[in-house]
Amino acid sequence: MNALSALSPQVRQYLLVTGNYWAFTLTDGALRMLVVLHFHGLGYSPLQIAFLFLFYEIFGVITNLLGGYLGARLGLNRTMNVGLGMQVLALLMLTVPTVWLTIPWVMGAQALSGIAKDLNKMSAKSSIKLLVPDGQQGTLYKWVAILTGSKNALKGVGFFLGGALLALLGFTYAVLAMAAVLALVWLSSLLLLKKDLGKAKAKPKFRDILSKSRAINILSAARMFLFGARDVWFVVALPVYLSTVFGWDFWQVGGFLAAWVIGYGIVQSFAPAITGKQRGHIPDGRAAFVWALLLAGLPAAIALGLNAGVSAHLAVLGGLLLFGALFAVNSSLHSYLIVSYAKEDGVSLDVGFYYMSNAMGRLIGTLLSGWVYQAYGLPACLWISTLFILLAALFSLGLPRHAKAL
Repeated sequence: MNALSALSPQVRQYLLVTGNYWAFTLTDGALRMLVVLHFHGLGYSPLQIAFLFLFYEIFGVITNLLGGYLGARLGLNRTMNVGLGMQVLALLMLTVPTVWLTIPWVMGAQALSGIAKDLNKMSAKSSIKLLVPDGQQGTLYKWVAILTGSKNALKGVGFFLGGALLALLGFTYAVLAMAAVLALVWLSSLLLLKKDLGKAKAKPKFRDILSKSRAINILSAARMFLFGARDVWFVVALPVYLSTVFGWDFWQVGGFLAAWVIGYGIVQSFAPAITGKQRGHIPDGRAAFVWALLLAGLPAAIALGLNAGVSAHLAVLGGLLLFGALFAVNSSLHSYLIVSYAKEDGVSLDVGFYYMSNAMGRLIGTLLSGWVYQAYGLPACLWISTLFILLAALFSLGLPRHAKAL
């Protein structure tokens, strides 16, 4: 406690925001895996499972657009706490008797979870801009990378937790246990999070939810295609493929995807070192283009390997590990650039608009993941992924190249 009180107020708030984000992410990852595996076990098709997440992604788009506006007007502490509370409610909605777990009901619960997740993420990412002095871009890059990387590592733990809880407790008790723990985190956040964090000095107007920055608009388009490229094969197609083609059980699917996301998060945390921060290189638009171009060949290589008769275990699992490492660097670069480009006063407006595009990419990827896999198989999902990454690279060519050593 003495060591904690000795920290600066900014660092204490950073740790609190990060802790909230971590707790939320654990439940978000676990819930995603619980829903995919539980409803696949009930006989739902890949396309039906994709539709369970439809409102999750649609409301993520809307929430990021409006949440940035609300964060600037009301403060990021309120949007973060509302997100935590809504996630508790979404989890409790899934503890009803099995006969009530119809597609509309689950879609409704996922809608609440989608709103909650993006309120929480937008609040956390926006807060970092306010806690780091404007001239310290190297520090900003490091803090964003740590927050993003640790979040994704914990999301991977959440995947494993979801598979494990499903096997140990069953669906209902697993969800109830997560709701109880997150409720405690929510109550702590209500008491400790700074009251005016992120509240804009000048009250933004509703029309300000649309970004007027060319750099943010271009980066948002690149982000949409980048995350569509990941989710078009990762969200529904891959877990179902591992379960049906490889014959893996809940533990194996959840454990492998957990390990993948944990590794992905670790690489994100080290992205500043990988991209040359220690040599004074702070990334700019050129770095975003180069790293996207490097990533684009991997889904195509996996698809070609499957079509050529290469062992599916080698092609899919080996390719997925390489894809995760390169995708992690791309994602971390984007996360730094948006926080760097955003205006400090009303930062959540720019960050919210950007993550609206992120959510749109997830929505497109999720729907295509279920439909394309069911109709054409995993290789088709991988070719669409390649196309999307190439589009992200092309958009990145338009980003500013202004980074300098700090």
